[in-house]
Amino acid sequence: MDTSYPREDDLPMPSHKREPSPTARVSRDHLTWSIFNTIYMNFCCLGLVALAFSVKARDRKVAGDEEAARRFSSKARCYNVLATVGSVVLPLLLIALVITGVLHLSKLAQESVGFFTYQFGGTEEENK
Repeated sequence: MDTSYPREDDLPMPSHKREPSPTARVSRDHLTWSIFNTIYMNFCCLGLVALAFSVKARDRKVAGDEEAARRFSSKARCYNVLATVGSVVLPLLLIALVITGVLHLSKLAQESVGFFTYQFGGTEEENK
């Protein structure tokens, strides 16, 4: 009988529960937010850039490089914020500009109605 390998009775029981240390900070990869920005709100391709950094962050996290995962996660968050703000604020700004333009044009149209209804030659009754 070969006794070079440890027996199953002597092996320590594997712990399925890992307790995170209180000082360890788990980095988030923001992958769901990046996918949403890529599909629905891809302003200037920022959602696609955020998706690339999110995937890099997830890869680094799986590989065990927490510092690189945090850096890529931070970049992904920044690009996601820019994509979201750009995709929400710019259409609202455009709508506000269209509304103010329509109001201004309607005011000009009302003022010009008086100019075009003015009769320069007068009426026939005034000429007699």
